[in-house]
Amino acid sequence: MSSHDIVVSVENDIILRVTVNRSEKRNALSRKILKSLGEIFDDYSSHENLRVAVLTGAGDKSFAAGGDLKDLSVLRTREEARGLADLAKKALNSVRNFPVPVIAALNGSAMGGGAELAMACDFRVSTRHARIGFVQGRLNISTAWGGGVDLMKLVGPSKALDLLCRSSMLTADAALAIGLIDRIADEDEELGHCVTNFLQPYLLQVPQVLRAFKSLTIGARRGLQRADLDETETEQFVGTWVHDDHWAAADNVLSKGK
Repeated sequence: MSSHDIVVSVENDIILRVTVNRSEKRNALSRKILKSLGEIFDDYSSHENLRVAVLTGAGDKSFAAGGDLKDLSVLRTREEARGLADLAKKALNSVRNFPVPVIAALNGSAMGGGAELAMACDFRVSTRHARIGFVQGRLNISTAWGGGVDLMKLVGPSKALDLLCRSSMLTADAALAIGLIDRIADEDEELGHCVTNFLQPYLLQVPQVLRAFKSLTIGARRGLQRADLDETETEQFVGTWVHDDHWAAADNVLSKGK
């Protein structure tokens, strides 16, 4: 499935690939793009064979340059600003709450709202030339799409405050050092190859186990109490324990022991 602005495909029935296809506009995020991204991740959340999702941008310069200023410049009132924040949060929450791991493949710079979109993913794999930065302060605005909260949870409030106040772009190496990026492609390595290598262990897991792990992660990120997390873990364990895939793996181990 594809459209002009977003291209979607499913590889081997197990990898969802979503590409923001506006390289001529540095993959800027308009309201239409944000809404479509949310709908895509919502639609594919019920595809039980999926193991991972990969989100990227077209071209090699920009993952996403942030909000599309031309589209968003008409929003002038408090009500309209809140409406934008609500729309974007809803869209990015569809990424955050996707039932299997989501990897942002940073083909280029992720800035402002683009950095928030990258942070909505579970992991970030990057080219060496890509950069990431929460530069909202340069436009005299703050974060609004949940990325500020994600940033504080990942690197801690103090470091996040520093990054937000500096409004600077980090190199891939600098972002890797503080945990914003999880892996960087080698100089002579294509990003797609690096992403494939990063994902390889995930693809060896059965879908229901990946969903169980992601469910527990979502609960932890939401700040659920220990008792609720314990119940989530137990419920997911029970479902995977009684699944035929578990017994096939257990029987295989037992047969080798004999």
